[in-house]
Amino acid sequence: MENFEKLKEVIATAEAEAASFYEKGNKAAGTRLRNAMQVLKVLATDIRKEVTEKKNAQ
Repeated sequence: MENFEKLKEVIATAEAEAASFYEKGNKAAGTRLRNAMQVLKVLATDIRKEVTEKKNAQ
């Protein structure tokens, strides 16, 4: 559940960066958004592994 909470935090940050990039044209925000997307990918993979392990352990 800890990774899921981290995922929600990163999504909130990414949302702010996306608004800054798309609406204001801030190129640095685009870089931060791409970084956040990579972090989301890693967290999503970790969550999938946790869920699979827990499901198979039962």
